Amino acid sequence: MTKTANAFEIIGESRPGRLVVTCDHASNRVPAEIGNGSLGLPLADMNRHIAYDVGAAGVSRHLGALLQAPVILSRFSRLVVDPNRGEDDPTLFMQLYDGTIIPGNRHLGERDRALRLDRYYHPYHHAVSALLARRENPVIVAVHSFTRQINGNAERPWHVGVLHTADQRLSDPMLLRLRQQPDLCIGDNEPYGGHLVGDSIDRHATPLGHANVLIELRNDLIRTGAQQENWAARLAPIIADVVSAEPAE
Repeated sequence: MTKTANAFEIIGESRPGRLVVTCDHASNRVPAEIGNGSLGLPLADMNRHIAYDVGAAGVSRHLGALLQAPVILSRFSRLVVDPNRGEDDPTLFMQLYDGTIIPGNRHLGERDRALRLDRYYHPYHHAVSALLARRENPVIVAVHSFTRQINGNAERPWHVGVLHTADQRLSDPMLLRLRQQPDLCIGDNEPYGGHLVGDSIDRHATPLGHANVLIELRNDLIRTGAQQENWAARLAPIIADVVSAEPAE
């Protein structure tokens, strides 16, 4: 069963178990009430990583099916408002990303900011909280993707990054299992650190003591449906084993 709202989509809400799969940057959609559905960028830019996590939604959907876990996905572009940022974060409404100016965000007034928070940011987070609250000792598996190269810097070598805070109950065994696969280059808190004040994990997991892991997949590896399905099939048994070994306190 799928529940679709303006700000989010939930797949398999009634699936049992502790696991909840989240995808904060699932969509590049700009709702019609915001700039008539445009932030002033061409379609080519809206299809880039600056607008959403390319391939992450497909991987999340397949993971949810394989793990029999509910999946919650955002239904708005990170350029509308970034749900993986705190409300006081200066990058909540991005004006410049990977060399691209975001015209629709350059002169954003308080009224427009409030509308985006009230219609998209807050409803998404309320839905995540409600989904977690209906489970005993929930475990969050957050799925993201990253671009191979950004801001003209060196290419990133990692196929998969496992991001974590000080809570490494799941990340340590995940890293161990992934590093046993010789064809993979694995990043520990790469391509960036796993803790950002006010981000989704900081909001929904850390203060409540929920076990969690954030998986970053390089987006050139998950562009097609087949690639997304294959990566989900590769990750699902590892996640299942790691979570089953983590005691439900």
